[in-house]
Amino acid sequence: MTKQTFLKGTIILIAAGMITRFLGFINRMVVARIMGEEGVGLYMMALPTYFLVITFTQLGLPVAISKRVAEADARNDRVKIKKILIVSLIITGLSSILFTIVMIFITPIVATELLTDERTMYPLFATCPIIPIVAISAVLRGYFQGLQNMKPQSFTQVIEQVVRIICVAFFVKLLLPYGVEYAAAGAMASVILGEFVSLLVMIHIFKRNKVVKIRYRFFSYLKSSKDTLKELFSIALPSTGSRLIGSFSYFLEPILVAQSLAIAGISSSLATKQYGELTGFVLPLLFLPTFITQSLAIALVPSISEAEANKHKQLIHYRIHQAIRISFASGAIATIVLTLFSVPILTYMYGTANASNFLILMAPFFILLYIQAPLQAALQALDLARPAMWNSLIGAACKFTVLFLLASNAKFGIMGVALAMVTGVILVTLLHLASLQKAIRYSIPLKDLCKMIALITITWIVGKFLKDMYALVEPNIFIFLGILIILTCIYIVALFALRFITKEELKQIPIIQKWV
Repeated sequence: MTKQTFLKGTIILIAAGMITRFLGFINRMVVARIMGEEGVGLYMMALPTYFLVITFTQLGLPVAISKRVAEADARNDRVKIKKILIVSLIITGLSSILFTIVMIFITPIVATELLTDERTMYPLFATCPIIPIVAISAVLRGYFQGLQNMKPQSFTQVIEQVVRIICVAFFVKLLLPYGVEYAAAGAMASVILGEFVSLLVMIHIFKRNKVVKIRYRFFSYLKSSKDTLKELFSIALPSTGSRLIGSFSYFLEPILVAQSLAIAGISSSLATKQYGELTGFVLPLLFLPTFITQSLAIALVPSISEAEANKHKQLIHYRIHQAIRISFASGAIATIVLTLFSVPILTYMYGTANASNFLILMAPFFILLYIQAPLQAALQALDLARPAMWNSLIGAACKFTVLFLLASNAKFGIMGVALAMVTGVILVTLLHLASLQKAIRYSIPLKDLCKMIALITITWIVGKFLKDMYALVEPNIFIFLGILIILTCIYIVALFALRFITKEELKQIPIIQKWV
């Protein structure tokens, strides 16, 4: 079984994340062009329900499996690893059967009563077969992450997107003559096939590289796995709680926004337009760097778990510090670019710069979001998933409170929604930092805080100069891209000058290893 270092595993995940983001963008373009706005709307309306059911089915086990397998692997305890796999497969198998049945029965109610469009019944029904597939994939993904082998997950992510792109055009075109609701179901069917092929590949990799034999004395291991079940759920349940908080927030937010803006005297059509600009134009740009930070978070859980099992406290601090440093480095350039060049970015991407005020307001604060995922992963790896869950709950409660108070005030309106989102990001990140400080006395070194300020200041000054230069010429996308490339190159030089990335870390990158 190939085992990667923390940084090498992260780079593999980042590369896969970049490829899948690009393929996903192509997939959305294909679906939009074939189905049209109405078909895409039906498909998107079904997705939140699908995500909620998957959250319940997985029960937070991927993170729990990753941590417990990493600890067992550090002790070379193969029996423990087998118990973890057996218990996890039983739990996810039973939960997937239960939630598949529940999904079949509640789909008509969800479609007609909650989503108020019975046509969403078809894509919702199409999601049912994917539940057990995703459940088993989650177990194997957590297993490979625990062994610090990120290649299977990265490889299967790309395969899933490729299969989805190949199938989506075929199914949508085949079913579109019967109605857009059938086309939306066809788009969902392509998701199922992508997940299924991905699972088959992951099972093949597992069989070829397996550390333990699952079927050998299966039930005898199951009977002696009571403690393993408790250990998994001590992390899984709080992790599920954190995800459910996010899912319910996602579900409740548009409802609360609509009600608050109505109190402020804003018409429903204008409220829908403004909320669409905020969530459809601005948030995707702000969340763009998160595939890097999420990759760091995934690799961080087994790395810290292994260090904790071996009582390497100094290594735990170093890994958290390293993840924060790299996350900040990946997010700082996005923050500067989105703040300074909000108007041309929005204009070239969406044909309008109406949402530039949101972007200018939110981007500087969202730099804290980019270190939030590694902080949460560190808490989960240290058996502090419960505090992480409470931090998320407090953040969500405060966000909704601020949202209602500000958005219902005509002076703020939709800008109050943006401020509420900023409040949630700041609060959760600071609470995660406080939890780590309380548990292991971790804090970001003053020296690094100074480096962060210096990096942002240098990049801002250069970016402001380039922005002023761009204002003197006729707007041109190629000139604009050239300016962004120049700014990025200067930023990379500043990263190395301030030692945000060290020579030792560079040597762990596979491509550079060949030249060192």
